[in-house]
Amino acid sequence: MTEEHVPRILIVGGGYVGMYTALRLQRKLRWSNMRITVVDPRSYMTYQPFLPEAAAGSLEPRHVVVPLRRVLRHCQVITGQVSEIRHADRRARIEPSVGEPYDLAYDVLVVALGSVARTLPIPGLAELGIGFKQVEEAIALRNHVLDRLDVAASTGDEDVRRRALSFVVVGGGYAGVEALAELQDMAKDALRYYPYLRPHHMRWVLVEATGRILPEVGPDMGAYTVEELRRHGIEVRLETRLESCVDGHVVLDDGTEFDADTLIWTAGVKANPMLANTDLPLDEKGRLRCRADLRIEGVQNAWAAGDCAAVPDVTSKVPGALYAPNAQHAVRQAKRLGDNIALALRGRKPEDYVHKYVGSVASLGLHEGVAQVYGVKLKGFPAWFMHRTYHLSRMPTFNRKVRIVLDWTLALFFRREAVSLGRLQMPRDEFRRAAVPPSPSTK
Repeated sequence: MTEEHVPRILIVGGGYVGMYTALRLQRKLRWSNMRITVVDPRSYMTYQPFLPEAAAGSLEPRHVVVPLRRVLRHCQVITGQVSEIRHADRRARIEPSVGEPYDLAYDVLVVALGSVARTLPIPGLAELGIGFKQVEEAIALRNHVLDRLDVAASTGDEDVRRRALSFVVVGGGYAGVEALAELQDMAKDALRYYPYLRPHHMRWVLVEATGRILPEVGPDMGAYTVEELRRHGIEVRLETRLESCVDGHVVLDDGTEFDADTLIWTAGVKANPMLANTDLPLDEKGRLRCRADLRIEGVQNAWAAGDCAAVPDVTSKVPGALYAPNAQHAVRQAKRLGDNIALALRGRKPEDYVHKYVGSVASLGLHEGVAQVYGVKLKGFPAWFMHRTYHLSRMPTFNRKVRIVLDWTLALFFRREAVSLGRLQMPRDEFRRAAVPPSPSTK
């Protein structure tokens, strides 16, 4: 590079890794002549561990997202997606949300695309299922569950009522268990406004293909979680698979069949499929092959972290071990990545990402949780409090931390709002009906 050339850093993905990498570079290279560009289909970063509370109404949805343009004041933020990367030419194909695609040149590449839901070719899944990775999905689920209560309370058809009050979650990991627990807790709380509906009228079903749930907290805490969910009236079906859900008719491989209007799919994730449209090295799972210092193997000036990166676990004694694609590592890798890029740009040696897994925490609804941290097992209120405290500490920006604490404080004095705003997704329906000229027969 010549002295007149302005180094250009392209960050593909504005999630936790992408946003925090840009934020740290923005701070560390404050006095440098550097151009940082962040590309993401959304103009905000979603802190996914708080999605269950946002779906349940314990947190305001706007408070679990961070506007990229507000935080990354010295970066260029492009709302769109990268459809192709030609690192040999240092070019990426940008598809903006509106307008024609174009090529963007760069000098340093950071891939932080994260993961997408790992789905299966199950009949009816694409039409009925909804994921739980983005804030819009959390809002839609909250509105949908409350809308189903409205339907059940307003119909005289028992089959319609039973179908409306049947809720299925597929996947017994963090996302599935926490979403199920929080949504059921919210629905039970909302039933006080439905005098003819009772908790036993609702059917909540957790479907897990393996023989345990929440493997990250250990077998004891996983078994405890199953007992707690069942104590709250949730059907936990282990070693069971979803075979079909065409037109809302749910069929499980154990022979169970019933109708349901709600199916939440949280059965694992996979690396973003866009990585296949690059000339970067991938492993057998479609993730970027990385070195311990988060540089992509075999290429220059290319970095990656998070769920889309296969990073060697230098703390493990198992040959070839990789860090698990979870939030705990993504949070820490983002900071190491930003620091390493700054070191490399200053001609210094990047440092390896080193973090020994300390344990996990999970929420099971209001005031309940499970945790295993440094070998210490917690359950009930202490685990729930630890879950909130840990994730509050990891929430980006002081602004969002304060807003979340205020939400929790207000919840001590006021009940959650049990109103569905699903019609917000159809704001022009009434106007369209009013704008249609009346037919001659109605005059």
